[in-house]
Amino acid sequence: MRSAAFDTAPSRVERRSFQRVRVKIYGRFMLEDRTEHPCQVVDMSPGNVALRTDRIGEPGERVIAYIDHIGRVEGVITRRLSDGFAMTIVASDRKKDKLAAQLTWLANKHELDLPEDRRHERVSPRNPMGVLKLIDGRQYQCRIIDLSLSGAAIEIEVKPALGVQVTLGTMRGQVVRHFDEGIAVEFAVVQRPEMLDAAFHQKPS
Repeated sequence: MRSAAFDTAPSRVERRSFQRVRVKIYGRFMLEDRTEHPCQVVDMSPGNVALRTDRIGEPGERVIAYIDHIGRVEGVITRRLSDGFAMTIVASDRKKDKLAAQLTWLANKHELDLPEDRRHERVSPRNPMGVLKLIDGRQYQCRIIDLSLSGAAIEIEVKPALGVQVTLGTMRGQVVRHFDEGIAVEFAVVQRPEMLDAAFHQKPS
């Protein structure tokens, strides 16, 4: 008789069929106690997903996640990670086919964005003062040194760890670099110029 834990694991066919895609997208998830928590997808396939989060559920626990660009995903936690957990995705074959198409699009978009990000012009905001928010609710005053469609350099006294999710204004992202005066943040998605203009009242440097 197979155990419940074994039943939640992906089959050999699933492991062969579904290639994990490394993507950097964000979302929220709800545990069985109905508490909601922010998360970041580390990698994902139509059958499995690894989430980085401060709240780690228990193996066998059911999860409902709402992931940017993907939508609602249901599953069961299979193992705890040092900074989150991995879960199988419980879905119909049709839903998994749709997930495969979405992940292919996201992976291609991510690769296409990389050289584009390097070409994004850096500008200085007219009002450089801002607030950096961490996922645990802490907020810090900061000064925006410069920003582009894909990220920002921020002068700030605290230095959250690399990979930590943050919000600058209305822009979600993660810390990607430390330097003497502060940190660099990469936005979760490449922003539209008009959105940055509305958020930060930017002007050319």
